[in-house]
Amino acid sequence: MPKNITTPGHTPKLTKLHKLSIAGVATLGAAALAFSLVPGNSQTTTNDAAVSAAKVAYSEQQIKDVKASVTDQLAGADLKAQAIAAKKKAAADATAAAKKKAADAAAAKKKAAAQAAAKKKAAASRAKAAAASRSTQRIKIETVAAKTYANNLDGWIRESLDIMKAKGIPGTYQGLHKNIMRESSGNPMAINDWDINAINGIPSKGLLQVIPPTFKAYHVAGTSWDIYNPVANITAACNYAADKYGSMDNVNSAY
Repeated sequence: MPKNITTPGHTPKLTKLHKLSIAGVATLGAAALAFSLVPGNSQTTTNDAAVSAAKVAYSEQQIKDVKASVTDQLAGADLKAQAIAAKKKAAADATAAAKKKAADAAAAKKKAAAQAAAKKKAAASRAKAAAASRSTQRIKIETVAAKTYANNLDGWIRESLDIMKAKGIPGTYQGLHKNIMRESSGNPMAINDWDINAINGIPSKGLLQVIPPTFKAYHVAGTSWDIYNPVANITAACNYAADKYGSMDNVNSAY
């Protein structure tokens, strides 16, 4: 069996078992010593001395055996203490590892949640930006749709040109303006009551002096049916001129 194992400079703490074992060794030693010193009787013989010596020798061997047993017990107790300490350390290490693993898992979960929240926020931001862009586009479209024109010759010509462009009717500002000034001097209520058309009961009317049958035949959808309406009169006359002359710009006299 292994002998007592101690760490240099370190005295192991005595347990109750250690104390009891040492006390037992001390008691046996004292008893053996007393027995060897006291004579058996006053008539000591050579045989008695031999017996006494034998008894003393036996007692010393017994003490050695007890000491060895105590030493072995102490060594065993120390090994058991070391084993218990090792188990406790292993348990503590396992607990620490489990806590670290749980902490790492929690940190990873928190990081994943933060990344998901960031992605969601970014997506919401992009959606908001897209909505704002669509709103801006709608405002621009509405602005174009709500375009207004001055209620004068310049405004009437410009509004007519926008409608003509949408309908594919050719003509320029200068071509319209020169013919209007020749035909009516820019008066939307002008009426010719002396030429052949007037004699036939269909006098020329409006800015571009259009007769009612021509206005009806070349009326542009989306404009007024009132022949005196400046825009309706201009667009119908330009539609007629485009059909007969290619464009109002090509008209330089009565048409």
